Amino acid sequence: MARLLLIRHAPTSETGRVLSGRLPGKSLTPSGREMAEALASELRSIRLAAIYSSPLERAMETATPIAAAQRKEVVVHEGLLEVDYGSWSGRSLKSLYRLRLWRVVIRTPSRASFPGGESIAEAQHRMVSTCEELAARHKEKTIALVTHADPIKGAVSHFLGQPLDLFNRIAIAPASVTVLDLPSGGWPRLISLNSGGNPSTWQ
Repeated sequence: MARLLLIRHAPTSETGRVLSGRLPGKSLTPSGREMAEALASELRSIRLAAIYSSPLERAMETATPIAAAQRKEVVVHEGLLEVDYGSWSGRSLKSLYRLRLWRVVIRTPSRASFPGGESIAEAQHRMVSTCEELAARHKEKTIALVTHADPIKGAVSHFLGQPLDLFNRIAIAPASVTVLDLPSGGWPRLISLNSGGNPSTWQ
């Protein structure tokens, strides 16, 4: 059984205000860097076989102190990328709330496809495939996957067996840890959702 720590990146200046998507140059705030360092310290007692990260700056900056504490290198994995929001990337959430497609994203995300980007269903498939690939690579070990909120929500929905249209009932905070056990046979298990990095809270 592989244990996956799905970690959302720590906050940038745009977190919660702008749909940053895959745009470059979105670095952590000073408080975000402190959160990443604190998370790395909390996870120090866990022996991680590998630390994988989305290639985007905010994810890499969150993964780097975790890897340093574990004396390992960060391995970039494209499957952990943020959803491709297409032409919505860089727009404020406030400006998107008024759009008809936003209501589809919130109410029936299984039908939502971003203009010039990917659909939420496609992003979910990508993230689930990545989780399964890395779990198979690291059987009986614990690994960290530093990624983004929507991919984590998509993976959790899938492994819980719930419809994608319930996707938005899941909250994933910046610098949070969601713990999934993926056995080579049998049912996946959600051990902890949207928690801190203290292993005593989810072991």
